Amino acid sequence: MAHYTEHLTQLGAQLASAASPAEASLEVVPNPHPDAPYVVRFVCPEFTSLCPVTGQPDFAHLVIDYVPSDALVESKSLKLFLTSFRNHGDFHEACTITIAKRIIEVTKPKFLRIGGYWYPRGGIPIDVFYSYGELPNGLWLPDQGVAPYRGRG
Repeated sequence: MAHYTEHLTQLGAQLASAASPAEASLEVVPNPHPDAPYVVRFVCPEFTSLCPVTGQPDFAHLVIDYVPSDALVESKSLKLFLTSFRNHGDFHEACTITIAKRIIEVTKPKFLRIGGYWYPRGGIPIDVFYSYGELPNGLWLPDQGVAPYRGRG
């Protein structure tokens, strides 16, 4: 197992979050089963960033599904990468797509989809969806399981 993790700089270390997503390191480990197509799901129900205009916090429930090729996202580095958005001001669409593109850049997956289910800003919830690549034929991809935003009533 050590050969999978010897290059990692974040796993097992006490680290502060990067000051920005651009400064955050997203690390990978080898896929132990590159011959078997499967889906990996990450869920971040308490994602936060800042409104680029007001500086007020924005909140989202993120669901990231990907079919790995040769590399897997190392989960602690993903957590630290996502945390780096807490002091980052950008629109919902930019945050969601930036996350997807960084994962694609480092893992080169066969398929990726992200659902960014943002809580209302100015009374309007904004959901952002992005996909990359083709889902391998016959592979089961479950629903993301996030209900549409519903106010009181």
